[in-house]
Amino acid sequence: MNYKLTHLKELESESIYILREVAAQFEKPALLFSGGKDSIVMAYLAYKAFYPAAIPFPFVHIDTGHNFSETLSYRNELVQLLGAQIIVGSVEESIAQGRAVEEKGFSASRNKLQTVTLLDTLDKYKFDAALGGARRDEEKARAKERFFSHRDEFGQWDPKNQRPELWNIFNGKKQVGEHFRIFPISNWTEMDVWQYILQENIPLPSLYYTHEREVFERDGIIYAALPEMPRRATEKVEIKQVRCRTIGDITCTGLTLSTANSIADIIDEIATSRVTERGGRADDKRSEAAMEDRKKAGYF
Repeated sequence: MNYKLTHLKELESESIYILREVAAQFEKPALLFSGGKDSIVMAYLAYKAFYPAAIPFPFVHIDTGHNFSETLSYRNELVQLLGAQIIVGSVEESIAQGRAVEEKGFSASRNKLQTVTLLDTLDKYKFDAALGGARRDEEKARAKERFFSHRDEFGQWDPKNQRPELWNIFNGKKQVGEHFRIFPISNWTEMDVWQYILQENIPLPSLYYTHEREVFERDGIIYAALPEMPRRATEKVEIKQVRCRTIGDITCTGLTLSTANSIADIIDEIATSRVTERGGRADDKRSEAAMEDRKKAGYF
């Protein structure tokens, strides 16, 4: 592919500039890694931003204990490939220590519990900046974020009190105990991410491609029939051809009926889709302001 100044090259340049700004302005940044496509692109951007030197900050993965096994295998392979360091925060440990309370019932999820583990991990290692792969086109709450998004000493976000960002000048000044969430790919769209993955030939977890899996349907969403997902007697297990459009905790990740076996197929599929990327995420459907409420409390 011709590497002229396309819109993808412009987006890449903007993101790399922000990554380098973070390395220059903060003493101890970290990259939040979920194993989803956005955090994977972030990892490769970081690798490119500082090559041939090593990535100057560790990856942080908040493990709910209910992750897809494919995600964990991919994570381990990627950090080895890129020569990165990985720090894992465990929701299981937060529950065992009484820091988080497990939800009960058929709709129980550990997704929200990640907030406690994340804030504890940031505090334990004294990280003053956490790089995330959120994009403004994903969800209305994320559209309110700046590139440099301030968090107070409790890890909380105030969407009404954010700093202006003019001419790519970023203000990383903070008080003791405060930190920033940094979103270098804020201006990317879902299509941009997939086109960049295709252009850069970035490998992905197998979950993103069509595969045969035991699934069941609940409230119009298809879920993987795994032990982490208790089912009602009326919820029948079927075998279908599905893939993940976005990857998170098993309990909130909806699957998409699909025949896409390549990145090109996926691009064609989402180009004609009338459902948003997070349309299958159960955690976003708990209330009209579910994402914003979680973000105010310290979520990704």
